[in-house]
Amino acid sequence: MGHADNPAGSKGQPDPGGQSHDLPAVVDLVILGGGVMGLWAAVKAERLGVRTLLVDAGRLGQGASGGLLGALMPHMPDKWNDKKQFQFDALLSLEAEIAGIEAATGMTCGYRRCGRLIPLPKPHLRTIALRHSQDAETCWHQHDRHFHWHVVDRAPYEGWPDASFAEAGLVHDTFAARVSPRGLIAALAASLRPARHVRIVEGLGAERIDPERNRVIFEGGESVAFGHCIVAAGHQSFPLLGHISPPLPRPLGQAVKGQAALLRADVDPALPVIFLNGLYVVAHEGGHVAVGSTSEDAFEDAASTDGLLDDLIARARALVPALREAPVVERWAGLRPKAVDRDPMVGPHPDHHKVIALTGGFKVSFGLAHKLAEAALGPVNGQEMPLPDSFSLESHLAAAAR
Repeated sequence: MGHADNPAGSKGQPDPGGQSHDLPAVVDLVILGGGVMGLWAAVKAERLGVRTLLVDAGRLGQGASGGLLGALMPHMPDKWNDKKQFQFDALLSLEAEIAGIEAATGMTCGYRRCGRLIPLPKPHLRTIALRHSQDAETCWHQHDRHFHWHVVDRAPYEGWPDASFAEAGLVHDTFAARVSPRGLIAALAASLRPARHVRIVEGLGAERIDPERNRVIFEGGESVAFGHCIVAAGHQSFPLLGHISPPLPRPLGQAVKGQAALLRADVDPALPVIFLNGLYVVAHEGGHVAVGSTSEDAFEDAASTDGLLDDLIARARALVPALREAPVVERWAGLRPKAVDRDPMVGPHPDHHKVIALTGGFKVSFGLAHKLAEAALGPVNGQEMPLPDSFSLESHLAAAAR
């Protein structure tokens, strides 16, 4: 699809904010939300030449996408299905996608296929891990690339983690990776600065979608008519989509609070991610290690950190000797979108086909967003990309109706 150069007039530059945002009367595509999902959708729309307006209620990436952790973890290799295959393919293709963004912008996204270590504190866990090792040999490959789920007796890196946590050995997964969330967000945003087809507006929240008139109404009364609307506004997507759906006994999704911390430590940035009982320890460039994260369904203050994060930091210090004296340089909290059926929520609304969901990534958004964005753009460019059935908005609507 081709359109006149920069029809909306700002070449991808963020608006400074203010009373009036001088919105275009109509665009082919409105993307609501400038987190990792919305940014990838905008990048892909720019490549397709789709006249697009990307609107965020705050600043690009300031919500859940602006976190610290960046762990890119595959599903367990057992009981293989279409969902696990989709995630495997997405995690593998992300490597080239990020390389392309880095080449276009000259920026680094902090990506590295570093692998993962999972301590095995009990003998029965080793037995299970050995079964998964064979599953990985069967499923974790594409063309000439093979990845492994090795079961080893001791950590390949002294003290990463402490041997007392791995009495039955460890899993060494060679497929897992990590990325700098803020680095990737900044690079995606930078890639849109010279955009010919995408305009960015920040500081403007969507109040509601009028699917009968194909129009988004924003706070303050401004509105835009659209050919299609992709709803990628994180947890705010759920009420926007719920408003245009039949009454449901359950909400389409919820905000889940996560807390994480960044420590300064002189460790090799190539070290594998460590995962143990919900705790992630992720070495990044620049002498930093991220630890996290909590998953809180109930909370009083979305932006505050508290004793739950203190406990995570204490667990990380016990797990990794190199962190025991490491100073905390940042504490972070944010709200992640968990759809009613937990899987990502992607695709057209069954009653309003011009409105398309792109949300609900919860803990997997950074690994899948580039592929989910392509799928969300399918109805826009007439090139449908199949997704696992459980990802569809229709599937989540059915779950919320039960």
